[in-house]
Amino acid sequence: MNNLPNRKEILQEIYDLAYKYEAERGSCPQCVFSAIMEVLKIGNPETIKAADGLAGGAALSTQGTCGALVGGIMAISTVVGRSYEDFSANNYKRRVFQYSKKLYDKFQKEYGSIICKDIHKKLFGRTFDLMDKDDYTEFEKMGAHVDKCTSISGNVARWSAEIILDILQK
Repeated sequence: MNNLPNRKEILQEIYDLAYKYEAERGSCPQCVFSAIMEVLKIGNPETIKAADGLAGGAALSTQGTCGALVGGIMAISTVVGRSYEDFSANNYKRRVFQYSKKLYDKFQKEYGSIICKDIHKKLFGRTFDLMDKDDYTEFEKMGAHVDKCTSISGNVARWSAEIILDILQK
């Protein structure tokens, strides 16, 4: 009898891990990448370390791309991105973009923007200065790490894993 988890179970496990990590630990790009790395066995801990400063729209500024989306694109790039060897030799294969654009488009359709502050406005009805202690406290009180950013991290992790699994099946 086959005891391997099926695709649906794998995707649910990744969603649940990313959601849990966002609730407990924060740093959306790290949460997304970690869940995918642990379940699909791709990437490495150094990439998770490198992702940390990209949380909250980069440097908690909320002005840039949602960190969860960044973490998902990083995971996809781990599978089909240009290697250091190809980069050094100036060999460029644009394969990564067809896959990362799928995630980008799905995210844009779901949330209406890829910009952290715009997503906050949609979810919370306002934006936040995440570097301000009082504003961050309000962000948390309004459910950021209860059901808002947590569900975004879970969704992005699942969507990214779907794309990665499709790549690996080819």
